[in-house]
Parts: sequence; C-alpha cells; structure tokens
Amino acid sequence: MKRIILTVLLAALIKISPACTNFLVTKSVSGGCGNLISYAADSHQLYGALYFYPEQDHPQGSFREIYDWDSGKYMGRIPEVSHTFNVVGNMNSKQVSIAETTYGGLDTLQSQDGAIIDYGSMIYIALQRAETARQAIKIMAELAENYGYASEGESFSIADKNEVWIMEVIGKGNFEKGMVWVARRVPEGYICAHANQARITTFNYQKVNKFDDPKADTFNSHDVIQFAIDHNFYKGSFKDFSFSDVYNPVDFEGARFCDIRVWAFFAAADPDGFGKKSSYWDYAKGNVKREIKYEKGQCQTKKNFPTNRLPLWIKSKYFVTTHGLMNQMRNHLEGTELDMSKDFGAGAFNCPYRYRPLTFEVEGKEYLNERTTATQQTGWVFVSQMRNWMPDYCGGIFWFATDDAANTVFAPFYSTINKVPVEYSIENGSMIKWSENSSFWINNLIANFAYSRYRLIHPEIEKVQQRQEEEFIFKTSQIDKLVMNDPDNAVKILTEFSCNTASDLVKSRKELFAKLFMKFMDGNCKETDENLNIIDNGNGFDIPKVKYPGYGEKWQEEVVKHTGEKLLIKNE
Repeated sequence: MKRIILTVLLAALIKISPACTNFLVTKSVSGGCGNLISYAADSHQLYGALYFYPEQDHPQGSFREIYDWDSGKYMGRIPEVSHTFNVVGNMNSKQVSIAETTYGGLDTLQSQDGAIIDYGSMIYIALQRAETARQAIKIMAELAENYGYASEGESFSIADKNEVWIMEVIGKGNFEKGMVWVARRVPEGYICAHANQARITTFNYQKVNKFDDPKADTFNSHDVIQFAIDHNFYKGSFKDFSFSDVYNPVDFEGARFCDIRVWAFFAAADPDGFGKKSSYWDYAKGNVKREIKYEKGQCQTKKNFPTNRLPLWIKSKYFVTTHGLMNQMRNHLEGTELDMSKDFGAGAFNCPYRYRPLTFEVEGKEYLNERTTATQQTGWVFVSQMRNWMPDYCGGIFWFATDDAANTVFAPFYSTINKVPVEYSIENGSMIKWSENSSFWINNLIANFAYSRYRLIHPEIEKVQQRQEEEFIFKTSQIDKLVMNDPDNAVKILTEFSCNTASDLVKSRKELFAKLFMKFMDGNCKETDENLNIIDNGNGFDIPKVKYPGYGEKWQEEVVKHTGEKLLIKNE
C-alpha cells in the first residue's frame, strides 16, 4: 500500500506543459491491429516513467486524495469506489486507454476557484473505474459536475477495443462549477488527431445523452451551447455553434504550431487530399481565413469561424498499423519547405530540432521555430493497441517509450501485468536525479548525442530502432498465442515477458550508446560492421579504420560566404 501511495504522489508532482500530440486510428484502417491511439507527453520538466496502479478492492467509506497533476497541490478528496482496475501507463485491464492535449481556451474559463478535479486526476480516475470508452466519458463528465474542473481546456482521446472517441472540455471559470464539453465517436474506417488546438466544430446537439445506445455517436453537456450564449461568447443558432471556434478560436499559432501536426498525419494518410498542393497546407502554415476577422475576446458568430480548417477526421488511403503509427510520431515535416533539417538553423549536420524558446525577435520582428510532432523535450510517448477479438487479459498492449520518439524504441507492456520493470519505474531517477539503469536517462544520452551530428548518427539509431520494434511486434504475436492457450497463467506470463523485454531493451540501449560514442567520438567516424562493432585495421592491435566526414560541402560554402577571405589559404 505504501508503494502505491508513493507512486501516486510522485506522479502528481510531475508537470506536463500544454505541448502534446495525439493520433487516433479506428480498427478497420489499422491493418488488423485493432483500435490505436498515440500520445507524446512533451515537457521540458517531464521525467519519463511508466505509471502503474494495481487492481484493488477498497473498504466501504474509503476516500481518494486528489493532487493536482501539474503542481502537486493537494486539492481535496472524493469517495473511492469499491473496486478499481489495473492500470499500466494510460491503459487499463479492460482495454480502455486515454490520452490528452491541452489547448487552454478562453482566458476567463481557464481557472475555477474551489474545483477539485484536474485533467490528470480525471484521466487516471476514469481509467481505474471505466470498462468502456463511453463509461470513461460519463465518469469524467460527472467528476467535473460534482467536484468542479480545475484545469484549462483539454482534448482527450478515449478508446476501447470497440470504439474511438475524441472529447473536448473547458471549465466554466468562476461563472459556475464544472465544465462544458462535447464528445464525438470517430467513424469506423477514419483517423483523427489533435495537438493543443481544440478540434470539434459543429455537432448534433444532444438534449439527453444516451450512453447505452450503441448507435449514439455524440454526447455533450446539456449547457455546452447555452453557456456560451449566456456569457456572450457566442451569438447564433444551436445548429451553427462550433465548440472549438467559440471556446478556443484558432489563430496563426494555433494552426502553425498545433494543427500542422494534425496536417502531417493526415497528409501521410491521404497525400492527394491533404498534401502540399492542397489548400489545407496553406492553413497549416498559419493562413487562417475568415469571412469576418475575429478579435480576441469578442463575441463569436458563424462569420468569425475559419473557412479553411482541417476536418475533424478523414478516411486514410493506407493502413496505419501499430508500427506505422509509431513512425508517424517521428515526423519532422520532412518533404516540405518547413523541414527544419534543410535550413541554416540545422547546422552542418542537418539537425531537425530547434531549442526553445519557440519564438524569437530580430530587429523588432517576431520569428518562429517550427513545432513538429517529434520534439526533443518529450518525456514519454506511447501507442495504445486495443483488440476486440481477444480476451481482455491479453488484448491490450501499451507500447511505451521514453524521450524523443524519433530516437527511442517502443517496448510492449500488456495492460494486465502486475508490475513494471525498475528501468521504467517512477521511483528510479528523476529530472534532478541520475540513474544508470533508467530508460529515460539512457535514451536521452542517445538522443542528445544524435543532435550533435544528426545526419551521421541518427541513421544508425533508426536502423536499430526499426529492427527492434519489428522484433517486438513479432514476439507479441507469439506471446498472444501462448497465453490464449494458457489463460490461468496469462498474467504471470505477460508480466515476465513485458518486464524482461523492457529490461533487456534498456541494456541494449546502453550498449548502443557506447558503440555510437566510440564510433563518432572527436568528430571522426570509425568503420563498423552491421552491428556497430568497430573494425580493426587488419593488423590485430585494436587500431580502427577511421574516416573524417567533416562538415559537408554546403556548410563549407556557407562558412566561406560568412568569412570571406579570412580562412583563405594564400600562396606566396
């Protein structure tokens, strides 16, 4: 019991900034992988670890202490339910998974005095109590209604083995207790995404939510529209009301920093409809079009709404598999004019990353660094896989990785396991405490080394990454067959497999860093075999063959442009 409380308290002390990305994939377009959602938890202060809440019975009259997820502040307590489900990361043993991105929204609605439930607590309470995505939506709504909503505007991805939903919420500020919200089911065969900009526009308003109706595809708070009208946020009909355009009006930054990540996912799924030649690319670059300009704080009407926004969801022209979704989380706007590896800021080694701040000023003008899906400050990233043709004890796989998605490796954790490996534990290391066997710190060593000479080092990391993930996917298919034939021992088998696989991965990552460091130290490049083992020069004295890659022709040309004849070798 002491360990559980400690884990909850430590988790509550972690700060997650509003800078995350979610992709949602329905099962019929996942190539036989089931429903999928992905999440990158991006924060410069976030320590990547795998949270774990074991299945538990609670005595009658028990209470749950609530700590604000961002600050660790004690918020209060609420009655506990009699039984809570096993939760591994952001997936429970019933194959329910929840992810989020913060969008903020209208300034007057971003805080609520006396509220107890913040977005992080809402996620993990729902995961411990919900058997389906619909139940999770209902639980989250009731928590805010009963105890107040203590966070900014949020978009949630909520999925189970049968359905995928997007839910968007924002508090009522100090006007009233609680929040206004809407949830929409992603149609089968479609994909969806959100990335720190509210995405749900118009919807079929429900006077009464029919959670038990299998045909129901929309739920909402009863006052989601009337609240906006009453407080002069919106003027118009219920039919024309747009949740995101009223509660989180999109501007240049909302399109360029946020929805551009949605565009990248959609463009990969449908290049003809959403690629660089489409009008959506113009929007993604920040060119938001309206019939009438919107001024911050004014009452919204239909004429203020953007006319060129991305749709909420699209049909994918290709299957988005589990591994495919992992790779989508590694996007840096490659192939576009905004690809950061192609401009001067990429340096001599074409690094597609820019360190913060996100904007900067030169001679009185403000400029930006692109915000791509993959980013250096990621604490952790996951892909949740939920399969309705398999029993719950082995149907859910939580693919989890620490640090930057582009340079890390996803490991499989079944959602019914009864422990997590020490290498991924919240109690092993922190942002201010080094640990030699922490997945987070080992992956940061690899990624930060890659940033120094990305063009040379990252391809070596990627080859190993892709091979290991493909191996893990194959191994899970074998484990699936094993436990289907031995359900009585499934949890034991799955726990051993998940923990051993993850622990072995961290060992291999440490070995990878050592090999990369030896190969690329001092700006040189030693010859290696296919396993990155350094090759002897043939004389038997462990003296390597060395190449001198230098900085590259284009960079040398830039140096000459900026230095003139200062570095010119002059003959007498």
